[in-house]
Amino acid sequence: MPSYIPVIGLEVHAQLATRTKIFCACANRHGDPPNTNTCPVCLGLPGALPVLNRAAVELAVRMALAAGCTVHGRSVFARKNYFYPDLAKGYQITQYDRPLATGGAVQIEIEGRPRLIKLVRIHLEEDAGKLVHEGLPSSRTDSHVDFNRAGVPLIEIVSTPEIRTPEEAYLCLQRLRSLLTYTGVCDGSMEKGSLRCDANVSLGKAVGAAFGTKVELKNLNSFRNVQRALAYEIARQSAVLERGGEVTQETRLYDASAGETRTMRSKEEAHDYRYFPEPDLPPLQIDEGRLGAVRAGLPELPAQRKSRFIGEWGLPEREAHLLTLEKPLADYFEEAVSLSGDARETAKLVLRELQRWANEEKVDSASLRDRFLPSWLAAIARARGAGAITATTAAEVLEAAWRGGEHPEALIGRGGLARISDVSAIAAAVARVIEENPRQVAQYKKGKEAVFGFLVGQVMKATGGMADPAAVNRLLKEALEAL
Repeated sequence: MPSYIPVIGLEVHAQLATRTKIFCACANRHGDPPNTNTCPVCLGLPGALPVLNRAAVELAVRMALAAGCTVHGRSVFARKNYFYPDLAKGYQITQYDRPLATGGAVQIEIEGRPRLIKLVRIHLEEDAGKLVHEGLPSSRTDSHVDFNRAGVPLIEIVSTPEIRTPEEAYLCLQRLRSLLTYTGVCDGSMEKGSLRCDANVSLGKAVGAAFGTKVELKNLNSFRNVQRALAYEIARQSAVLERGGEVTQETRLYDASAGETRTMRSKEEAHDYRYFPEPDLPPLQIDEGRLGAVRAGLPELPAQRKSRFIGEWGLPEREAHLLTLEKPLADYFEEAVSLSGDARETAKLVLRELQRWANEEKVDSASLRDRFLPSWLAAIARARGAGAITATTAAEVLEAAWRGGEHPEALIGRGGLARISDVSAIAAAVARVIEENPRQVAQYKKGKEAVFGFLVGQVMKATGGMADPAAVNRLLKEALEAL
């Protein structure tokens, strides 16, 4: 692989968070029984005419402005013609040579350095239906079609082919998802299929040289699978070229269980589709007044919020980045900080402890507040910040409160978990440790100062980890010097 440079581009489809579909009044809702949210328009029956959903347009414009795109005052819909069993009309209404928005970029960070990934375009389109291959009595012999998804409003976000590594692709997708969820454009769920990503990858000999043969990767249903599929495909193409072979232009599926890509279909021609102007929809026109109103309604975006967390509360860049990736988590954190008054301790608890338990139970950030109240987290952060409990105890209290549902303050008060600050109690523990460890004490007296850390650990162990570390260090040093 060292002799080849990957060239990666992403095509991200985001399902817009509207109540109804893009060209009809059918519900845009996930999980309903198959083929219950359909009508003559989304099924493409003769004589049915599409009517554009204003809310879908506004959400698309919101995302385009958040990504710094140029939103065009006039864009045009087209018919993308191809045959597939889930496409009732035989074409998909999309935008082609006159898209809603072009340009824009997302910023990622690689090893602490910012890097801009430019976008080519953002355009509106409708989704197709869904083929169902399993779960039904005849699934062994037949495929079934659910048209609930046909006509669901989408935006397609296309990046420039300048991503160089699987990690950059992962971070770019992560940043796009942040923008989509912060603006309320999409719920960002790859599990439900409301956020989907295809990747195009080829290998070149040098930066700026002609691209190699492009391979499209599909079935990338998680952020990590995007990264893993690209890593596998780069290695596969590199091995083919090293053997003197030629990479075939094709579409490949990623098999997550096997960790490899497999051929789905070949692409003998670069242009698979034929586009024609959509005769049933007039050009979409957006005036400056409407653009200004959407721009004024944009919320604080992830990059702005991250800067505020760093500036106002002195959070490290890494912590601020992780806390602002998802809006519900950032909201949760801010509510907890408003109650605790200690941003640093609250951030540590969220990132090191709370998210660990949430991940174990598969509690997403949108549901976190219902599972563990911000006021509970704030109570632990206050006690820790005031020195009433140790970091170890804070983690134990959070775990006990998470598992048992009891208020953290009650756990601290009843369980004897408060930090030991009584000087006489700590001094007694210090005396016992000195008496029980004469060899280490002798080593310390001969100048082996590294033993001091061992003795501190023994005192902390003797007090169940509840002693004030600063007091332990001071009293132990005084006792050793007095010998």
